[in-house]
Formats: sequence, structure tokens, C-alpha cells
Amino acid sequence: MNNPISRLDQVQKKPCRLILGLMSGTSLDGLDIALCSFEGYGMDTCVSLKQFKTQSYAKDFKDRIRAVFSKRTVDLEQLTILNALIGRKHAQLINQTLSEWGVRSDEVDLIASHGQTIYHAPAHLHKISGMPNATFQIGDADHIAVITGIITVSDFRQKHIAAGGEGAPLAAYGDRLLFSSKQENRVLLNIGGIANFSFIPVKNLEKDFISTDAGPGNTLMDAFARHQFNIAYDKDSAIGRSGRVNSKLLKALLDHPFFSSPLPRTTGPELFNLEYLFQAQQKSATTELSNEDIMAVLNRFSAEAIAQTVQSAVNGAEKFSIYASGGGIHNQLLLENLKDKFPAVDIKSTDALGVKPDAKEAVLFAALANECIAPEGTVFSGKGMPDIRMGKISFPC
Repeated sequence: MNNPISRLDQVQKKPCRLILGLMSGTSLDGLDIALCSFEGYGMDTCVSLKQFKTQSYAKDFKDRIRAVFSKRTVDLEQLTILNALIGRKHAQLINQTLSEWGVRSDEVDLIASHGQTIYHAPAHLHKISGMPNATFQIGDADHIAVITGIITVSDFRQKHIAAGGEGAPLAAYGDRLLFSSKQENRVLLNIGGIANFSFIPVKNLEKDFISTDAGPGNTLMDAFARHQFNIAYDKDSAIGRSGRVNSKLLKALLDHPFFSSPLPRTTGPELFNLEYLFQAQQKSATTELSNEDIMAVLNRFSAEAIAQTVQSAVNGAEKFSIYASGGGIHNQLLLENLKDKFPAVDIKSTDALGVKPDAKEAVLFAALANECIAPEGTVFSGKGMPDIRMGKISFPC
């Protein structure tokens, strides 16, 4: 049997490494799979996206995850089974995708698996005295490594918490490695279920770099679409466009301590869910609004939350560009609402930086796996950014 440690040493020393990045977000659309070629480490990292595909989840698989997702009380047996099931399902999707691409498993050096977030519980949200920040992702990587035959790096968020962070947003590390610029101040905005971004300034990078969650991206709109219309999301913003923004409800949605807490901060559907919406309606006496008006408000709410947080993070920077990624970039009404908040800012997709916007998060986790095996650690400093290498390594049999 090959020595797995020796294999890892060989991968580390290769001039070019082929890494498969995986991402399954809170929207539960499916598994994003990005095949990336890496040269170098740290700020000398060069990456090329070779292939990308999203493998959709079947409805029954989504339903199994939703049964435990973001819930305080769950069936422990089902959660335990899901940990193995998701790992095995991801491995099967990887093998299927590699076959479709004509890529052999022995050509891939590493898999970077984010796993499936089940619950995110930073201390400022759980508010349990004396208890630490916490987060939980399932989809055991040993199953992935054994079924694919590829060394797998996973569970990145736990080291971040152990070192004093909140476990998110980890995009900070990849954004800084791959998208720093000496010519322009950049905001790398990812609009998934939750919206997060990194502000990468040209000057004072060590002091002013920051990465933070902004608030809801798609999560509230998608939850409302499922609840009221029995559809996965507001396709083409058709529902939101047919409604009108009610200022009272919008104000109530924005009236939460999260939006005035210091940056960086993290959040999740544990806070921004339908109960949050219903409480805001009660508080603002807007329970009689039409579903179309509510969707219009939720769309504007996401844009307002992003805009307010970006303005706080850029700290008066005279000029910056926004590069957007994630599922939210397909919501044209959301982009229009963002543009309304930033009329003088150039808003582009990360295509302009050479990375498909739907693939960006999977690419960033591939970058974290590349750093995990780096010969020397990369020094990072920034608000909420412990200087660490993240990831646990699982070997094939």
C-alpha cells in the first residue's frame, strides 16, 4: 500500500497541483465542483479554472438536509446518517463529473470539501454565557477520500474558530490570495444565501483589509418563495418586480442589532429566516401586505444590508469596484437595487477577474486546500483573520 504521507509530500512539491474545489451552500441547489490548476503558494499563488459544473440535488436529498438545517432541535439519528450520506453522495457526484470531463482520479492531487453547513452559531447570536463561537458542517471527508481515491481536505471552519474567529467568512483568505490589486480598491461580493464580501484596499492592506457577512442574500427571498409560492426562488425577479417596496416593513427588517455591531461579523439563516420576517411585519403593522409587495421588500432589504455594510467597510475610500459572484448575481432586480445604492461604483461579475461567478466559492476552497499543504505558512493579518492554515486531511484506503 502506498504511504499516504509520502503521497502528500509529493503533491506539496509539485510545480503545478490539480485541486477539485467543492461548495454546497445554504440554498441547497446542488454541489459546485471546480477543477483548478494551482502554481505557487501564498501571495504568489496562480490559479486557472479548468472545468466547472453544478451537480443538482434531487428533491428528496434536499428535503433530508432541510429536515436538520438551521434547526435547534433535530433527530440525532438522522443527523448522524446524513453526515455519512452527504459524504458518499458528494463522492459519487465527483466520480460522475470527472468521468464526464474525461479526467482520471489519479490526475487530481487534492479535493477541497467545504461540506454542508447545518448550523452556524457565533457567540453574538447564540448569546449563551461562557460558550464559544461554533459552526457545524457535515459530509464526512473520509467517505469522499475512500470512494474517490483522492486525498481530501475538509472542515476548514473549525480551525478559524479555534484560533479566535467566527468560522466565517473564509472567502477572506482566498480573496486576498487571488484577487489583490495594486491598481484598484476592490470589494469581492458573494451573494449566496447570506451575502458576504472582502474589501481589498490598494493602500494599508494590512490595516484596512476586512471580510465580513453583510446580512441576507437570497435566503429570505428563497424561503418566502417556497413558503408562499411553492417555488425554489423568484425566477427572473418576476414576483419582486410586480410588488412595491413598503418603507415601514423595510425599516423594521433593518432594525436589528446585527446591523450596528462591529465589523467583521457573521450570521446565517438561524437569524434571517421567515420568523424574522413575520416578527418585522408584526412590529411594523404590515401583516396585510401582498406577497408581491413582501418579495419586493425582501429584495430591497438584501440590497440595503449589503450597501450599508460595504459603506462601513470601505471606510471612506474615494473609489472602489465591486466584483460580484454567487447565485444572487442572477437576480437582476437585486443588482438594480444595489446599483441604486452605488450609482458611481462599477459593479461587475468576477468573470472580469477570470473566475466564473458561480464557481468562485468552490475555487476559493480549493485555494484553502492549496494553502493547507504549503511548505511555509502565509502571513495574513486583518480584522477577524487569524494567521492560520485550515483544513483536516483524509486519506484514501
